[in-house]
Amino acid sequence: MDGMRAVVQRVDGASVVVEGETVGEITGEGLCVLVGVTHKDTKEKAAQLARKLWSLRMLDGEKSCSDIDAPLLVISQFTLYGDARKGRRPTWNAAAPGDTAEPLVDEVVAQLRSLGATVATGRFGAQMRVSLTNDGPFTVLLEM
Repeated sequence: MDGMRAVVQRVDGASVVVEGETVGEITGEGLCVLVGVTHKDTKEKAAQLARKLWSLRMLDGEKSCSDIDAPLLVISQFTLYGDARKGRRPTWNAAAPGDTAEPLVDEVVAQLRSLGATVATGRFGAQMRVSLTNDGPFTVLLEM
């Protein structure tokens, strides 16, 4: 548990709603990415994750987002660092605090956009409702 994590799902459309308002949405084939940040993560790790997401060959026909200009929906998800090995209530000790995590999630998005990606996002720290159609289903866990 010493690097940035992402749960990547191949989707046919996905959206994020906060307080009744759609704040991020992609249509058609693309990736929905839940990103978790831990204490030692850096801008370099964020850039590495962005490059991986842009080139990951998990779309139809083993294509990547960069191959077909497919969009990504990127959502911050500190619960990826939940630890439920002891007791019945997860602990979040491995998750970075918001003031560390938010700029790094923003960096993943900025790096993806600099690579040419179309990126929608959730809203950091908000209670979000994520809807998606997982196509496959096809889900991959990445750790940088």
